[in-house]
Amino acid sequence: MFNIQIYGDQGMRIQFGNEISIETNERIRSFIFVLEKENIQGIIEWIPTYTAVTIYYNPLEITYESLKEKVLQIQNKLNHMTIPKARIVEIPTCYDHEFAFDLSTVAQHNGLDEEEVIGLHHQETYLVYMIGFAPGFPYLGGMDKRIATPRLAVPRQEIPAGSVGIAGEQTGIYPLATPGGWQLIGRTPLKLYDPEQVNPFLLEAGDYIQFIPIARETYEEIKSQVEMNTYEIVVKEMD
Repeated sequence: MFNIQIYGDQGMRIQFGNEISIETNERIRSFIFVLEKENIQGIIEWIPTYTAVTIYYNPLEITYESLKEKVLQIQNKLNHMTIPKARIVEIPTCYDHEFAFDLSTVAQHNGLDEEEVIGLHHQETYLVYMIGFAPGFPYLGGMDKRIATPRLAVPRQEIPAGSVGIAGEQTGIYPLATPGGWQLIGRTPLKLYDPEQVNPFLLEAGDYIQFIPIARETYEEIKSQVEMNTYEIVVKEMD
C-alpha cells in the first residue's frame, strides 16, 4: 500500500505513490485518521503532502524500527476500518471589484465575461490536497480549466489575507498577508490561520471546500462576527 523510507535522523517518509490523485489523497487521509487515533508516544508531528506523509519523531522516545513496526500495523488496520466521511467547508467569498483586482484579466484571458468567471469558480467543490507555502494555505484541486490563467509577470509585494486567487490551473486562498503572484478574483472574511485558536488551522488535507458568493455588505457582517469569534463555520459531510 505504501513504502517507508528513512528521512534524516528524526524523520520517516511514508510514500503512497507518485501520482497526484483523489485516490491517493483518500489513502493519505485514512492513514492520518488512524495515526492520530493510535497516539504513538514519541511522534512530534506529521506532514501530509500530495503523495506522502512525513513523520517527525523523538529518537529518545521511540526508535526508527519501533516506529516502522507501528506504521506497518496501521497499514494492516486500514483494511478493516471505515473512516468518517470527508468534510466540506463553506468559504464565503466576495467577488466585488474592491477585492477582485484581476477578475477582468482572468475574464479577458479566457474569453469570458466576469460573471462567467465567478460562476465557474464557485460551482466546483475543491479538494484540499495539502497545506503549505504559508500557515494554512490550501493547495486545491478541481478548478475548471476554462478559467485557468498564468501568474502575474511581476508578483505583488503584499497580498491581503483572505484573498482568493488563480495561478495556472489552480485556485487558492492566502491565509496571511504575504507577497504573491496569483491573479486575485475575490476575498473571504474567514481566517484560514488564527494562532490564537486551539486549532489554528481552518482546513486540513483531505477536506473539501466550496466557495459561496456573498455581497459586499455580507462580507463586512461575517468579518465582524469572525473578529468577535461568533461566526459559525458551515461544515457538511461528503455524500
